[in-house]
Amino acid sequence: MAERMVGRQAPPFIMETASGDGERFGKVSLTDYRGKWLVFFFYPLDFTFVCPTEIKAMSMAYPQFQSLNTEVLGVSTDSVHSHRAWIRTDPSDNGVGKLNFPLASDITKNVARAYGVLIEEEGVALRGLFIINPEGELMYQVVNHNNVGRSVDEILRVLQALQSGGLCPINWKPGQSTISTN
Repeated sequence: MAERMVGRQAPPFIMETASGDGERFGKVSLTDYRGKWLVFFFYPLDFTFVCPTEIKAMSMAYPQFQSLNTEVLGVSTDSVHSHRAWIRTDPSDNGVGKLNFPLASDITKNVARAYGVLIEEEGVALRGLFIINPEGELMYQVVNHNNVGRSVDEILRVLQALQSGGLCPINWKPGQSTISTN
């Protein structure tokens, strides 16, 4: 039975990473993002077809995320060596090229399992996306089938709605009024 995650502290993690420029390896933990918002997303595998479209779009939008005090971290169950090779591969050859954020390796599958997105029988993650606030609380989650990519515009809209601190009606967009409870 699935357990609710939104409104609770995000499951902690420590994972190895490949830097967005493909030059070095590192480690990342949830505590590294304390004080900032985090868009934390899972994708199934490197060197696939839908994944590079999402990851490149997230990288292109990274300056918008930064302007909202938000970091981005992508993760799959591939190794950091696979991530590095994918980053170093030209997009014309099914690579992603340089990125503005790191890719983390959940080779143990423990993080995907903790976030409820692991397809156990395949050993890969579903397309799960989580927005975590500066205090480490999970504020938003969406999980969808691996055949369908996500919308960066919608991720930015939801992030801004969460940051507004107000009650945001359907189709709310930044700059619009929130709902008053008075």
